[in-house]
Amino acid sequence: MATAAIDLGWAASGAGTRRPVAPAPAAYEPLVLLPGLLCDQALWRYQVEALADVASPMVADLTLDDTVEAMARRVLAVAPPLFSLAALSMGGYVALEIMRQAPERVRRLALIDTSARGDTPARTAQRQAGIDSLRRGAFVGVTRKLLGELVHPTHVDDGVGDAMRAMAQRVGKQAFLRQQHAIMCRPDGVAALPRIAVETLVVVGEGDRITPVEHARELAAAIPGATLHVLPDCGHMPALEEPERVSALLRAWLGSGGGERAH
Repeated sequence: MATAAIDLGWAASGAGTRRPVAPAPAAYEPLVLLPGLLCDQALWRYQVEALADVASPMVADLTLDDTVEAMARRVLAVAPPLFSLAALSMGGYVALEIMRQAPERVRRLALIDTSARGDTPARTAQRQAGIDSLRRGAFVGVTRKLLGELVHPTHVDDGVGDAMRAMAQRVGKQAFLRQQHAIMCRPDGVAALPRIAVETLVVVGEGDRITPVEHARELAAAIPGATLHVLPDCGHMPALEEPERVSALLRAWLGSGGGERAH
C-alpha cells in the first residue's frame, strides 16, 4: 500500500481520527496509532511510511476531549472492529483505557514511553499551576527547556526539535489545556495490567525523563508475556528520535500471532 506523507495524504474523518485517503487492501492489519501530549499525526509519519506494506494505519486525534475516558470512546467509535493498537506517552494512557473499555477489540498492544501510574498529588498540583498560568498568558508551545526534557540532547537542535515545536503550534492552547486536564484526572492503571491478555510490546528510551525506564519495566513485569525494549541514546519521543528502530520493532510485533494469550 502506498501512503502519502501524512501532512499531505491524510484527511480528517470528522470523528476524531486521521485516516489514509486511499483505502488499503483488506489483507493489511488495521493499526490504530495514538499520539502524545502536544502531538498530532506527524508524530507517526515515519512508522506509517515504513509499515505501509503490512498495515492499514489510522492516527487518532486526541485533542478534542478533556478526559482519557472520552478520548478512548472517540477512538473506539471510529476504529475497525478489530485492530492493533500502538501508543506513545499520553496516548498510552488512552490505550490502557481502551483496554478497560473494549479489550476484545484489540489484537495486540504496543506501549511506548508511557506509564500506568496516575499523577502524584505533587505532579497534579504542578500541572494545575501550569494550567492556571497558561489561562492568564500566551501559549508558547514547546520551549527549548521543555524540549530538553522530551528528547535526547543530540536531538534538541535537529529536525526532531523542529517537528516537536511545529506539532505543538498546530495543537494549540485550548487543546493543550484539555489534554492536561485529561492527564491530571486519569486513573491509576497499575492494578489492571495483569488483565491485559494480548501480545504486548513495551518500548522506552533509555534517557526518558518523563516516563523513565522504571515505569516501562513496571508495565512489562505486570502484563503477562510482555516484551521490553530499551533504546539507548533516546529520550521520550522514540517515534521521532529513533524512527527506524521503532518501525522495526512494530513490524516484528505486527508479525506476531496477535489475539488473546494463553494463561
